Amino acid sequence: MSEGDSVGELIHGKPSVVAGFFTRVGQVYQSWLDKSTPFYAVRWAVTLLLTAVYMIRVYILQGWYIVTYALGIYHLNLFIAFLSPKVDPSLLDEDEGPSLPTKQNEEFRPFIRRLPEFKFWHSATKGIVIAMICTFFDAFNVPVFWPILVMYFIMLFCITMKRQIKHMIKYRYLPFTHGKTKYKET
Repeated sequence: MSEGDSVGELIHGKPSVVAGFFTRVGQVYQSWLDKSTPFYAVRWAVTLLLTAVYMIRVYILQGWYIVTYALGIYHLNLFIAFLSPKVDPSLLDEDEGPSLPTKQNEEFRPFIRRLPEFKFWHSATKGIVIAMICTFFDAFNVPVFWPILVMYFIMLFCITMKRQIKHMIKYRYLPFTHGKTKYKET
């Protein structure tokens, strides 16, 4: 067997048809992901469209609130990772690894996200697709009083964002390029 083959992929020395099919599907999927990389506006527009379709489906069906709540929590978790630096300055000692500048005279270091934009988009879109698939199964339609979930999510969002904004202010990092100082070339 070659290095990349697993025991289940080979039957009598030949690659199985199922393994070959899924390998090919994975390659086509990765090819489409690679082609979509430079088109961030189109990618996010498609994700927003999927979100709208999902919300309309949940509204029309009047159910699957737990799935929607779980999707909201998942997206909040992704958003926090997107806003956070790859290396958390609160966990670093002064001698250990790269850090964000905290004083005016310190050297500029670029902001590197813990979750890059493409992975954020890809994970958010996969989450929406999985939530959409869940709405086709009654097992996921758990009866709940949805206003409590909405209030709890709003409260969780506010507390989490307050903590994240305080962290951003304390360690002086801005995860967006809008509003940052721009220097002229000399």
